Amino acid sequence: MQFASSGGRRLRHAALAVKKLALEAGRTVTRNELSAAARDAEKALGLRPAQRQVLDEIVGCWGEQELDRLLVWPSNEHLVARTGLTERAIRRIVCELVDLGLVVAKDSPNGKRYAVRDLAGTIIDAFGFDVTPVYARRGEWTARIAEQKAAREIRKRAYDEVTIARRATAEAISALTQHFPALDRSDLEERYAELMARTPARSTAGLPGGLLQDWQNLRDLSERCFYETGTAGLRVSHKETIKESLRVPCTNGFPKKAEVVLPKERPAEHLSPALIVEACPTATDYGKPIRNVDDLVGAGRYLRASLGAHESAWNEAVAEIGPVSAAAAVIYVLQLYDDDVSAGANRIKNPGGYFRALVRMVKAGKLNLEVELLAMRRRRMS
Repeated sequence: MQFASSGGRRLRHAALAVKKLALEAGRTVTRNELSAAARDAEKALGLRPAQRQVLDEIVGCWGEQELDRLLVWPSNEHLVARTGLTERAIRRIVCELVDLGLVVAKDSPNGKRYAVRDLAGTIIDAFGFDVTPVYARRGEWTARIAEQKAAREIRKRAYDEVTIARRATAEAISALTQHFPALDRSDLEERYAELMARTPARSTAGLPGGLLQDWQNLRDLSERCFYETGTAGLRVSHKETIKESLRVPCTNGFPKKAEVVLPKERPAEHLSPALIVEACPTATDYGKPIRNVDDLVGAGRYLRASLGAHESAWNEAVAEIGPVSAAAAVIYVLQLYDDDVSAGANRIKNPGGYFRALVRMVKAGKLNLEVELLAMRRRRMS
Protein backbone atom coordinates (compact mmCIF):
# COMPACT_ATOMS: atom_id res chain seq x y z
CA MET A 1 0.00 0.00 0.00
CA GLN A 2 1.11 3.59 -0.66
CA PHE A 3 0.12 6.51 1.50
CA ALA A 4 0.39 10.06 0.13
CA SER A 5 -1.33 12.99 1.73
CA SER A 6 -2.98 15.61 -0.44
CA GLY A 7 -0.40 18.13 -1.59
CA GLY A 8 2.46 16.11 -0.10
CA ARG A 9 5.64 14.96 -1.83
CA ARG A 10 6.58 11.29 -2.14
CA LEU A 11 9.65 10.28 -0.16
CA ARG A 12 12.75 9.65 -2.27
CA HIS A 13 15.87 7.73 -1.29
CA ALA A 14 18.23 10.24 -2.93
CA ALA A 15 16.74 13.09 -0.91
CA LEU A 16 17.44 11.25 2.36
CA ALA A 17 21.00 10.42 1.25
CA VAL A 18 22.05 13.97 0.40
CA LYS A 19 20.39 15.50 3.46
CA LYS A 20 23.44 14.29 5.40
CA LEU A 21 25.71 16.55 3.34
CA ALA A 22 26.62 19.80 5.06
CA LEU A 23 28.84 22.82 4.54
CA GLU A 24 32.06 23.34 6.46
CA ALA A 25 31.61 25.24 9.70
CA GLY A 26 31.61 28.97 9.05
CA ARG A 27 31.76 28.45 5.29
CA THR A 28 30.25 31.27 3.22
CA VAL A 29 29.29 30.32 -0.33
CA THR A 30 29.01 33.04 -2.94
CA ARG A 31 26.63 32.91 -5.88
CA ASN A 32 29.55 32.54 -8.31
CA GLU A 33 30.95 29.57 -6.39
CA LEU A 34 27.56 27.87 -6.32
CA SER A 35 27.03 28.51 -10.05
CA ALA A 36 30.48 27.09 -10.85
CA ALA A 37 29.69 23.96 -8.82
CA ALA A 38 26.37 23.63 -10.66
CA ARG A 39 28.11 23.81 -14.06
CA ASP A 40 30.53 21.08 -12.98
CA ALA A 41 27.60 18.96 -11.81
CA GLU A 42 25.87 19.41 -15.17
CA LYS A 43 29.01 18.22 -17.00
CA ALA A 44 29.66 15.34 -14.61
CA LEU A 45 26.10 14.02 -14.75
CA GLY A 46 25.49 14.83 -18.43
CA LEU A 47 22.26 16.70 -17.74
CA ARG A 48 19.86 17.40 -20.58
CA PRO A 49 19.47 21.04 -21.72
CA ALA A 50 16.10 21.44 -19.97
CA GLN A 51 17.52 20.05 -16.72
CA ARG A 52 20.44 22.46 -17.00
CA GLN A 53 18.08 25.39 -17.49
CA VAL A 54 16.05 24.61 -14.41
CA LEU A 55 19.09 23.91 -12.22
CA ASP A 56 20.78 27.15 -13.34
CA GLU A 57 17.68 29.17 -12.48
CA ILE A 58 17.30 27.48 -9.09
CA VAL A 59 20.92 28.07 -7.99
CA GLY A 60 20.79 31.57 -9.49
CA CYS A 61 18.25 32.48 -6.80
CA TRP A 62 20.81 32.02 -4.02
CA GLY A 63 21.06 35.32 -2.15
CA GLU A 64 24.19 34.55 -0.08
CA GLN A 65 22.29 34.54 3.22
CA GLU A 66 24.10 33.46 6.36
CA LEU A 67 22.32 30.13 6.84
CA ASP A 68 23.53 26.61 7.61
CA ARG A 69 21.98 25.38 4.33
CA LEU A 70 21.81 26.89 0.85
CA LEU A 71 18.07 27.55 0.64
CA VAL A 72 16.21 29.15 -2.27
CA TRP A 73 12.48 29.56 -2.83
CA PRO A 74 11.65 30.40 -6.49
CA SER A 75 8.03 29.78 -7.43
CA ASN A 76 7.00 27.61 -10.36
CA GLU A 77 5.70 30.75 -12.08
CA HIS A 78 9.17 32.31 -11.80
CA LEU A 79 10.84 29.19 -13.23
CA VAL A 80 8.31 29.00 -16.07
CA ALA A 81 8.93 32.66 -16.98
CA ARG A 82 12.73 32.27 -16.85
CA THR A 83 13.06 28.95 -18.73
CA GLY A 84 10.11 29.03 -21.13
CA LEU A 85 9.12 25.52 -20.06
CA THR A 86 5.64 24.49 -18.98
CA GLU A 87 4.80 24.13 -15.31
CA ARG A 88 4.28 20.41 -15.81
CA ALA A 89 7.80 20.12 -17.26
CA ILE A 90 9.18 22.14 -14.33
CA ARG A 91 7.59 19.77 -11.83
CA ARG A 92 8.95 16.71 -13.65
CA ILE A 93 12.47 18.13 -13.90
CA VAL A 94 12.51 19.11 -10.23
CA CYS A 95 11.74 15.48 -9.36
CA GLU A 96 14.59 14.37 -11.63
CA LEU A 97 17.00 16.78 -9.94
CA VAL A 98 15.93 15.41 -6.56
CA ASP A 99 16.56 11.83 -7.78
CA LEU A 100 20.03 12.89 -8.97
CA GLY A 101 20.88 14.19 -5.51
CA LEU A 102 21.26 17.81 -6.59
CA VAL A 103 18.24 19.37 -4.93
CA VAL A 104 16.34 18.58 -1.73
CA ALA A 105 12.77 19.82 -1.50
CA LYS A 106 11.92 21.55 1.77
CA ASP A 107 8.14 21.86 1.77
CA SER A 108 6.14 24.25 3.88
CA PRO A 109 2.85 23.28 5.62
CA ASN A 110 0.77 24.88 2.86
CA GLY A 111 3.01 23.79 -0.05
CA LYS A 112 4.17 27.33 -0.81
CA ARG A 113 7.80 28.46 -1.11
CA TYR A 114 8.80 31.45 0.97
CA ALA A 115 11.39 32.85 3.38
CA VAL A 116 10.93 32.99 7.16
CA ARG A 117 12.04 36.28 8.72
CA ASP A 118 12.49 37.45 12.31
CA LEU A 119 11.11 40.68 13.73
CA ALA A 120 14.07 42.61 12.31
CA GLY A 121 13.33 41.30 8.82
CA THR A 122 16.40 39.04 8.65
CA ILE A 123 15.92 35.72 6.89
CA ILE A 124 16.39 32.91 9.38
CA ASP A 125 14.87 30.01 7.43
CA ALA A 126 13.07 29.24 4.19
CA PHE A 127 10.83 26.71 2.51
CA GLY A 128 11.63 25.76 -1.07
CA PHE A 129 14.77 24.02 -2.36
CA ASP A 130 17.95 23.09 -0.54
CA VAL A 131 20.83 23.20 -3.07
CA THR A 132 23.55 22.42 -0.53
CA PRO A 133 24.33 19.06 -2.26
CA VAL A 134 25.35 20.86 -5.46
CA TYR A 135 28.18 22.64 -3.63
CA ALA A 136 28.98 19.96 -1.06
CA ARG A 137 29.59 17.36 -3.79
CA ARG A 138 31.94 19.55 -5.83
CA GLY A 139 34.86 17.17 -5.20
CA GLU A 140 32.79 14.36 -6.73
CA TRP A 141 32.04 16.48 -9.79
CA THR A 142 35.74 17.24 -10.30
CA ALA A 143 36.67 13.55 -10.06
CA ARG A 144 33.92 12.52 -12.48
CA ILE A 145 34.92 15.14 -15.03
CA ALA A 146 38.56 13.97 -14.84
CA GLU A 147 37.47 10.35 -15.35
CA GLN A 148 35.31 11.33 -18.33
CA LYS A 149 38.20 13.27 -19.88
CA ALA A 150 40.52 10.29 -19.45
CA ALA A 151 37.91 7.97 -20.97
CA ARG A 152 37.48 10.34 -23.94
CA GLU A 153 41.24 10.38 -24.48
CA ILE A 154 41.44 6.59 -24.38
CA ARG A 155 38.49 6.33 -26.77
CA LYS A 156 40.05 8.88 -29.14
CA ARG A 157 43.38 7.04 -29.20
CA ALA A 158 41.56 3.77 -29.91
CA TYR A 159 39.78 5.37 -32.87
CA ASP A 160 43.11 6.81 -34.06
CA GLU A 161 44.72 3.37 -33.91
CA VAL A 162 41.84 1.90 -35.90
CA THR A 163 42.24 4.65 -38.52
CA ILE A 164 45.97 3.99 -38.82
CA ALA A 165 45.47 0.24 -39.16
CA ARG A 166 42.63 0.71 -41.65
CA ARG A 167 44.64 3.01 -43.89
CA ALA A 168 47.70 0.77 -43.76
CA THR A 169 45.54 -2.24 -44.67
CA ALA A 170 43.99 -0.40 -47.60
CA GLU A 171 47.45 0.65 -48.76
CA ALA A 172 48.72 -2.94 -48.62
CA ILE A 173 45.73 -4.30 -50.55
CA SER A 174 46.12 -1.51 -53.11
CA ALA A 175 49.81 -2.35 -53.49
CA LEU A 176 48.96 -6.03 -54.02
CA THR A 177 46.42 -5.03 -56.67
CA GLN A 178 48.92 -2.82 -58.47
CA HIS A 179 52.02 -5.03 -58.36
CA PHE A 180 50.53 -8.54 -58.22
CA PRO A 181 47.14 -8.40 -59.99
CA ALA A 182 47.04 -12.19 -60.49
CA LEU A 183 47.19 -12.85 -56.75
CA ASP A 184 43.93 -13.98 -55.12
CA ARG A 185 43.05 -11.18 -52.65
CA SER A 186 39.42 -12.13 -52.10
CA ASP A 187 39.94 -13.22 -48.49
CA LEU A 188 41.69 -9.98 -47.55
CA GLU A 189 39.09 -7.86 -49.32
CA GLU A 190 36.18 -9.73 -47.69
CA ARG A 191 37.68 -9.31 -44.24
CA TYR A 192 38.37 -5.64 -44.97
CA ALA A 193 34.73 -5.09 -46.04
CA GLU A 194 33.47 -6.94 -42.94
CA LEU A 195 35.59 -4.81 -40.61
CA MET A 196 34.51 -1.63 -42.38
CA ALA A 197 30.88 -2.61 -41.76
CA ARG A 198 31.64 -3.15 -38.06
CA THR A 199 33.57 0.07 -37.60
CA PRO A 200 31.39 2.95 -36.36
CA ALA A 201 31.97 6.59 -37.14
CA ARG A 202 33.79 8.54 -34.46
CA SER A 203 31.32 9.25 -31.67
CA THR A 204 30.94 9.28 -27.93
CA ALA A 205 30.47 5.50 -27.99
CA GLY A 206 33.40 3.17 -27.47
CA LEU A 207 34.69 0.75 -30.07
CA PRO A 208 33.09 -2.71 -30.29
CA GLY A 209 35.07 -5.27 -28.37
CA GLY A 210 38.02 -6.74 -30.26
CA LEU A 211 37.63 -4.45 -33.28
CA LEU A 212 41.00 -2.74 -32.86
CA GLN A 213 42.78 -6.08 -32.53
CA ASP A 214 40.99 -7.39 -35.63
CA TRP A 215 42.13 -4.36 -37.65
CA GLN A 216 45.72 -4.77 -36.44
CA ASN A 217 45.66 -8.48 -37.27
CA LEU A 218 44.35 -7.76 -40.78
CA ARG A 219 47.00 -5.09 -41.28
CA ASP A 220 49.76 -7.52 -40.26
CA LEU A 221 48.32 -10.20 -42.53
CA SER A 222 48.00 -7.94 -45.59
CA GLU A 223 51.46 -6.41 -45.14
CA ARG A 224 53.00 -9.86 -44.62
CA CYS A 225 51.24 -11.09 -47.75
CA PHE A 226 52.70 -8.20 -49.77
CA TYR A 227 56.14 -8.74 -48.23
CA GLU A 228 56.23 -12.47 -48.90
CA THR A 229 54.75 -12.12 -52.39
CA GLY A 230 57.58 -9.75 -53.22
CA THR A 231 60.09 -12.47 -52.13
CA ALA A 232 60.88 -10.52 -48.95
CA GLY A 233 63.79 -8.77 -50.66
CA LEU A 234 65.59 -12.05 -51.44
CA ARG A 235 67.00 -12.91 -54.86
CA VAL A 236 64.45 -15.63 -55.46
CA SER A 237 62.58 -15.95 -58.70
CA HIS A 238 58.82 -15.79 -58.70
CA LYS A 239 56.07 -15.99 -61.28
CA GLU A 240 56.16 -12.82 -63.33
CA THR A 241 52.74 -11.22 -63.77
CA ILE A 242 53.85 -8.09 -65.64
CA LYS A 243 54.38 -8.55 -69.38
CA GLU A 244 56.21 -5.29 -70.04
CA SER A 245 59.93 -5.07 -70.64
CA LEU A 246 62.07 -5.76 -67.59
CA ARG A 247 64.08 -2.67 -68.49
CA VAL A 248 61.20 -0.45 -67.37
CA PRO A 249 62.11 0.85 -63.88
CA CYS A 250 59.73 0.30 -60.98
CA THR A 251 59.59 4.08 -60.51
CA ASN A 252 58.17 4.60 -63.98
CA GLY A 253 54.99 6.09 -62.49
CA PHE A 254 56.91 8.82 -60.67
CA PRO A 255 58.11 12.04 -62.24
CA LYS A 256 61.69 11.70 -63.48
CA LYS A 257 62.95 13.92 -60.69
CA ALA A 258 61.82 11.35 -58.14
CA GLU A 259 64.34 8.75 -59.33
CA VAL A 260 67.53 10.71 -58.71
CA VAL A 261 68.26 13.76 -56.61
CA LEU A 262 69.93 16.13 -59.04
CA PRO A 263 72.87 18.28 -57.83
CA LYS A 264 70.84 21.48 -58.19
CA GLU A 265 68.20 19.96 -55.94
CA ARG A 266 70.60 19.27 -53.09
CA PRO A 267 69.15 20.81 -49.94
CA ALA A 268 70.40 23.97 -48.36
CA GLU A 269 72.33 23.70 -45.12
CA HIS A 270 69.21 24.32 -43.05
CA LEU A 271 67.25 21.55 -44.84
CA SER A 272 69.77 18.83 -44.09
CA PRO A 273 68.75 15.28 -43.07
CA ALA A 274 70.31 15.88 -39.64
CA LEU A 275 68.03 18.88 -39.03
CA ILE A 276 64.93 16.96 -40.10
CA VAL A 277 65.74 13.99 -37.86
CA GLU A 278 66.37 16.29 -34.87
CA ALA A 279 63.21 18.32 -35.46
CA CYS A 280 60.95 15.36 -36.31
CA PRO A 281 61.42 12.21 -34.16
CA THR A 282 58.69 10.48 -36.21
CA ALA A 283 61.30 10.10 -38.96
CA THR A 284 62.43 6.99 -37.07
CA ASP A 285 59.22 5.30 -38.29
CA TYR A 286 61.11 4.79 -41.55
CA GLY A 287 63.01 1.97 -39.80
CA LYS A 288 66.32 2.89 -41.44
CA PRO A 289 68.92 5.55 -40.63
CA ILE A 290 68.60 8.79 -42.60
CA ARG A 291 72.19 9.83 -43.33
CA ASN A 292 71.96 11.57 -46.69
CA VAL A 293 69.45 13.07 -49.10
CA ASP A 294 68.82 9.75 -50.85
CA ASP A 295 67.81 8.22 -47.52
CA LEU A 296 65.65 11.30 -46.89
CA VAL A 297 63.77 10.95 -50.18
CA GLY A 298 63.27 7.23 -49.53
CA ALA A 299 61.87 8.00 -46.08
CA GLY A 300 59.50 10.59 -47.47
CA ARG A 301 58.21 8.24 -50.18
CA TYR A 302 57.73 5.46 -47.59
CA LEU A 303 56.09 7.58 -44.86
CA ARG A 304 53.68 9.21 -47.29
CA ALA A 305 51.25 6.31 -46.71
CA SER A 306 51.25 7.02 -42.95
CA LEU A 307 49.56 10.34 -43.70
CA GLY A 308 46.82 8.63 -45.68
CA ALA A 309 47.95 10.70 -48.67
CA HIS A 310 47.41 9.26 -52.13
CA GLU A 311 50.41 8.49 -54.31
CA SER A 312 49.34 11.34 -56.58
CA ALA A 313 49.96 13.76 -53.69
CA TRP A 314 53.59 12.60 -53.55
CA ASN A 315 53.96 12.89 -57.32
CA GLU A 316 52.54 16.40 -57.26
CA ALA A 317 54.88 17.43 -54.42
CA VAL A 318 57.94 16.07 -56.26
CA ALA A 319 56.95 17.88 -59.43
CA GLU A 320 56.23 21.17 -57.65
CA ILE A 321 58.98 21.52 -55.01
CA GLY A 322 61.43 18.70 -55.74
CA PRO A 323 61.97 15.35 -54.04
CA VAL A 324 64.02 16.64 -51.10
CA SER A 325 61.51 19.31 -50.08
CA ALA A 326 58.66 16.86 -50.72
CA ALA A 327 60.23 14.33 -48.36
CA ALA A 328 60.87 17.03 -45.74
CA ALA A 329 57.23 18.13 -46.05
CA VAL A 330 55.98 14.55 -45.50
CA ILE A 331 58.04 14.12 -42.34
CA TYR A 332 57.17 17.61 -41.09
CA VAL A 333 53.41 17.04 -41.50
CA LEU A 334 53.70 13.58 -39.93
CA GLN A 335 55.37 15.16 -36.88
CA LEU A 336 52.71 17.88 -36.67
CA TYR A 337 49.98 15.24 -36.79
CA ASP A 338 51.70 13.10 -34.14
CA ASP A 339 52.09 16.12 -31.82
CA ASP A 340 48.44 17.07 -32.45
CA VAL A 341 47.20 13.58 -31.54
CA SER A 342 49.45 13.39 -28.45
CA ALA A 343 48.15 16.75 -27.21
CA GLY A 344 44.53 15.72 -27.79
CA ALA A 345 43.89 18.88 -29.79
CA ASN A 346 42.51 17.02 -32.82
CA ARG A 347 43.05 20.04 -35.09
CA ILE A 348 44.43 18.12 -38.09
CA LYS A 349 41.46 16.12 -39.33
CA ASN A 350 42.97 15.00 -42.63
CA PRO A 351 46.80 14.82 -42.61
CA GLY A 352 46.87 13.80 -46.29
CA GLY A 353 44.96 16.92 -47.29
CA TYR A 354 47.12 18.98 -44.93
CA PHE A 355 50.20 17.70 -46.79
CA ARG A 356 48.80 18.73 -50.17
CA ALA A 357 47.94 22.21 -48.86
CA LEU A 358 51.37 22.66 -47.27
CA VAL A 359 53.15 21.71 -50.52
CA ARG A 360 51.15 24.30 -52.42
CA MET A 361 51.96 26.96 -49.80
CA VAL A 362 55.67 26.14 -50.09
CA LYS A 363 55.46 26.36 -53.87
CA ALA A 364 53.66 29.74 -53.67
CA GLY A 365 56.28 31.08 -51.26
CA LYS A 366 53.75 31.51 -48.44
CA LEU A 367 55.62 29.12 -46.14
CA ASN A 368 59.36 28.56 -45.65
CA LEU A 369 59.90 24.90 -44.78
CA GLU A 370 63.44 25.52 -43.52
CA VAL A 371 62.26 28.16 -41.05
CA GLU A 372 59.43 25.91 -39.82
CA LEU A 373 61.81 22.98 -39.24
CA LEU A 374 64.29 25.18 -37.39
CA ALA A 375 61.50 26.48 -35.16
CA MET A 376 60.26 22.93 -34.51
CA ARG A 377 63.77 21.80 -33.54
CA ARG A 378 64.18 24.82 -31.27
CA ARG A 379 60.87 24.05 -29.52
CA ARG A 380 61.83 20.41 -29.08
CA MET A 381 65.26 21.22 -27.64
CA SER A 382 64.02 23.93 -25.27
